[in-house]
Amino acid sequence: MADAIDAIIEQWRRERPDVEIEPMGVLGRIVRLERVLEREYKKFFTEHGLEQWEFDVLTTLRRAGEPYELMASALLKATMVTSGAITNRIDRMESKGLVERIRDLDDRRSVLIRLTPHGREVVDRLLSLNLAYAARMLEPLDATQREQLANMLRTLLEAFGDTSLT
Repeated sequence: MADAIDAIIEQWRRERPDVEIEPMGVLGRIVRLERVLEREYKKFFTEHGLEQWEFDVLTTLRRAGEPYELMASALLKATMVTSGAITNRIDRMESKGLVERIRDLDDRRSVLIRLTPHGREVVDRLLSLNLAYAARMLEPLDATQREQLANMLRTLLEAFGDTSLT
């Protein structure tokens, strides 16, 4: 069975037989898969009244452990967005009652972002649903293939220095 990337590769082989296009087979599929997964996750989170980035913030705070809070700067690094974007996101999540800002009385520049009880309920409820959804998306792969793929992707991420959330 051929996929869309196979068709693109065949076109390039016809048009530019002088160019080594093997990397396109891997990276093209990674990029295309990212778009497919993004569409699937958007559908999942829309059905549950959230944006994917909101779930990312909620899970980042939840897995931090009690009291489910992080400095805004740590949350910024973990979510890989700009400071303006994280401020806007926290504003929106605060208005939904998912998180709250806790200001440091000694240093007004320091702000903790804390999961509210409502935010914790939302993330705890959706986590298992999200993991079941993800498992269904990976059903075409057996356990060995999933482990091999995870290891290969880890190798690529390490090569690009993406080894830590902080």
